[in-house]
Amino acid sequence: MAETAARYAVYFAPPAGSEHDRVGSRWLGRDARSGAALAQPAVPGLEPARLAALTAAPRRYGLHATLKPPFRLHPETDFGQLDAALAALATTLPPVRFRAGLARLDGFVAWRPLEAHGVLSEIAAACVTELDCLRTPAPEEEVARRRRNGLGARQDELLRRWGYPYVLDEFRFHLSLSERLDDEDTPRVLEALARECNGLEEEPLLFDALALFVQAEEGGDFRHVRSYGFDGSTGDPGEEIP
Repeated sequence: MAETAARYAVYFAPPAGSEHDRVGSRWLGRDARSGAALAQPAVPGLEPARLAALTAAPRRYGLHATLKPPFRLHPETDFGQLDAALAALATTLPPVRFRAGLARLDGFVAWRPLEAHGVLSEIAAACVTELDCLRTPAPEEEVARRRRNGLGARQDELLRRWGYPYVLDEFRFHLSLSERLDDEDTPRVLEALARECNGLEEEPLLFDALALFVQAEEGGDFRHVRSYGFDGSTGDPGEEIP
């Protein structure tokens, strides 16, 4: 089968049109479904270019929580097999509602669940393990790069087995809203996000579909191209998938 430069990722994404989708996409400055750039909110004490820099990585990946981290398809696998596997897996998963609040995580700011941690971790674990036969092993340079960031023994074991160190028992469900922040930027970003997210903590998020994101070429943005409902429904991608 022909190899592709595309990378695929299985994520949770807030439902289209929800307040979390609207607020989070505007904060990051991009709609992951359409790919359109969005005007970011004004943050007192931060120039627009600085806010853009502090949200660069999460903007490129799109508003999401990682379930199965980005991977390339195995050379003997094609998109049709991934599509079928995602559709089948989704029907085995339970829908869940959960509230999320702002939190600091390893120096960056994210939405973290306030409940349902066990169910969310189980869904992520199913995505990691059940879809792994479709993944080509991570190249050695990627493994070496991750090891340079400093990994524990268990994280290194997970990296070698599953291609990513923060899965299964090292997994923490979160939707990233910033890069790692220094002590000067952190209070400004948290204060601005608290204003933007006013009332959202009491509005539950519905998780009833797996979101497929695709990075068509190296260094490009990830796009949300298809959703796989836990009820067996499949969202129309609206465009050709690499």
